[in-house]
Amino acid sequence: MSKNTALRSIALVGHGAAGKTTLAEALLYATGAIAAKGSVDKGNTVCDFDSQEKEAGHSLNSAVIKLNHEDTCIHAIDTPGYPDFAGQAIAALAGVDTALIVVNAQTGIELMTERMMRHAAERNLCRMIVINKIDADNLDLPGLVADIRERFGKQCMLLDLPAHGAADVVEVLEHDAGDADFESVAAAHRALIDQIVEEDEDLLARYLEDGADPSTADLHAPFEKALREGHLIPILFTSAKTGAGIKELLHVLASLAPNPAEGNPPPFYKGEPGGASEAFQAEPDADKHVLAHVFKVVADPYMGKIGIFRVHQGTVKKDMQLFVGDGKRPFKVAHLYQLQGKDTVEVDELLPGDIGAVAKVDEIEFDCVLHDSHDEDHIHLVPLEFPKPMAGLAVETKKKGDEQRLFDILGKLAMEDPTFVVERHPTSNETVIRGLGEIHLKAKLEKMASQYKLEVDTKPPRIPYRETITGTAEAMYRHKKQSGGAGQFGEVFLRIEPKGRGEGFEFVDAVKGGVI
Repeated sequence: MSKNTALRSIALVGHGAAGKTTLAEALLYATGAIAAKGSVDKGNTVCDFDSQEKEAGHSLNSAVIKLNHEDTCIHAIDTPGYPDFAGQAIAALAGVDTALIVVNAQTGIELMTERMMRHAAERNLCRMIVINKIDADNLDLPGLVADIRERFGKQCMLLDLPAHGAADVVEVLEHDAGDADFESVAAAHRALIDQIVEEDEDLLARYLEDGADPSTADLHAPFEKALREGHLIPILFTSAKTGAGIKELLHVLASLAPNPAEGNPPPFYKGEPGGASEAFQAEPDADKHVLAHVFKVVADPYMGKIGIFRVHQGTVKKDMQLFVGDGKRPFKVAHLYQLQGKDTVEVDELLPGDIGAVAKVDEIEFDCVLHDSHDEDHIHLVPLEFPKPMAGLAVETKKKGDEQRLFDILGKLAMEDPTFVVERHPTSNETVIRGLGEIHLKAKLEKMASQYKLEVDTKPPRIPYRETITGTAEAMYRHKKQSGGAGQFGEVFLRIEPKGRGEGFEFVDAVKGGVI
């Protein structure tokens, strides 16, 4: 197995409180990446390392981790689940081949469950559904599975089943018998096999003729094809708290999740945004020119600007020269990192499918493309669609003289978050910040106060009303003044009427020979 085919990249997405961060912790512990599982309540998890996240008790930013299982390297991105922080979750989809939509077994399908399923489908990613917290009381797992199929289609099929009171799970692709808490292992196995073999005509013909189940090796290619085309969305069960289903999930990721060559190709195009362009196929070949996409930027107080990217083509090596977009001057990759939560691990090279980072490169921006040849100057990735930030607050510094600091800090916050926007309104002379909701803006203000030590006053932004002429009006004024000698006399007639939108102003002098 080559290094390239032994890579997987996944994003843990879904609604808040589904247990994504705890699931990431369980995966790290099961693979030996950490010695003991941390807890969100205790604030000692690998992914929620920020002081604000520890205080809030949930994720505010995406976090990248790496784990190894069955000779396979798995890059995983833990994402926030609440709608106010959806920008971080959506951006993570640009760095992975597979989206794991995590569903809370207690609360079922929620707002972000549906949104992230839709975003992942629009990005043409392979999708898997992980039903977490199966150890909870008073669950209706059969009802939840039925609801998932009703909402997302019959292609949502069981890949394993909880067993022995949710103490463990039984995998149904390689097993056609066994105990399960609901459903039948044999029926789930048969339905899954029937769905997979339909992707390969030769395999289907042999299956119908022989009646025997194809081997696991024969099922691999049609399984990947079904994932790519959205004909199969596997459903898996886990309890991140007890560890049930964690080893089975890791086995599925290592053996069945697509590698960089098996997933759908990223939507690159050659041209300029808004202009003429043509689709460009990036090949996950380590020997070709480098193409990497920056899907996250962090303003670190110690390391400076960090660009986190996914390698799509070629090999990124330490000390090599890379260009940013259509920039003419290259930068040197002095240090090349992989991330494990807040920790950075220096590496010598990154292959197609790897997620890595470079620091202290001012030219790097969110959504930019890194490459090593001017032949790729005009290659871009089709941008993701983010919700429009509508909630707004006008901010001003409490101390005079801090205005420049305010603009610098707001620039860093906007650089890190594609759904946080800073506006300067010349008519009202206000600086307005916009986000996805009150909680989103509150988190930004708290970060300004805690990390950057800048206190600001806030108020609702003023609306810059504008007036215009909407109807016809006339007026007349007569001026008379007698103070000895020649007197003063004059009459003014004024008529105002609207013109068509965008036609500007027109002034007409209707005085002819002193007569109006």
